[in-house]
Amino acid sequence: MAKFLTGNELNSELEKLFERADEQIILISPYIKLHDRYASTLRTKKDNPKIEIIIVFGKNEEDLSRSMKQEDFNFFKEFPNIEIRYEKRLHAKYYSNESSAILTSMNLYNFSQDNNIEAGVMTKATLLGNLASNLMTNVTGEDSFDRTAWTYFSRVIEQSDLLFKKVPEYESTMLGLSKKYVSSKTEVDKLTDFFANRPKYESNGRKDNYEKKAVISETKTEPKTETVVVNKFSTETKFLSTTALSKEVGLSSKDLFSKFEKMNWIERRNDDWVLTTSGKNKGAQTKKGQYGEYIAWPDTIVKEIK
Repeated sequence: MAKFLTGNELNSELEKLFERADEQIILISPYIKLHDRYASTLRTKKDNPKIEIIIVFGKNEEDLSRSMKQEDFNFFKEFPNIEIRYEKRLHAKYYSNESSAILTSMNLYNFSQDNNIEAGVMTKATLLGNLASNLMTNVTGEDSFDRTAWTYFSRVIEQSDLLFKKVPEYESTMLGLSKKYVSSKTEVDKLTDFFANRPKYESNGRKDNYEKKAVISETKTEPKTETVVVNKFSTETKFLSTTALSKEVGLSSKDLFSKFEKMNWIERRNDDWVLTTSGKNKGAQTKKGQYGEYIAWPDTIVKEIK
């Protein structure tokens, strides 16, 4: 049975999908930043090693932290039975437990849930539904919607890169007739090292410089002679994100961020890039987009960085 969902009903059914899971939770979304309501529901499954959680996220190959925040990884890695995977081409969004699934436009991202116009289709598999589905498959030779979707996303999971895996360990009890959960073992972990060695600490060994900049920024010791120049742009001026600008000048976004930092147009503050006074003087602005705030540059700046 399929049901079309929008708005609050979509959010509510997704929350119920997590709440009713007893065996498996699958989260496939390019961007992951958990809404408090979803984190709260998932937290109730934290001590249940029988529930297998599989997460696939994507995009932002050069900086995975733009697709999954460190606080969300720290939250997920505490679960006893979990895989976290990455697929750079991922754009689809699919969420399921052992009895229902939602195929939707909505990222597992708090901004999407609170602000965007989103829609999805939910399917529920009951015993009667499964029997009917099998009968119809035999008669028509065609797979049901949910079976086809599950087959497709199983391939997506299999072909994605495994970045983190934690599995439960058991000991036999009652002469091997039952088993008791003992602990969980981390078998694969590429994400802890990634978040511990973010690009801000890697570029030319500048960890100390970053920390000094943060202190300077907080104590407001920038030269007093430096003032913000009010730049006037015509209504035709085009503003580009740093990622879009990187394509215009033929650099990777990582190299362009590094270049702007060296030019003192941006700096790292609380794990985010922020504009300096010099950057603002170049006409750059901080804008709000679908996935939070970002820095936008006037296209006239291209000639200065080529």
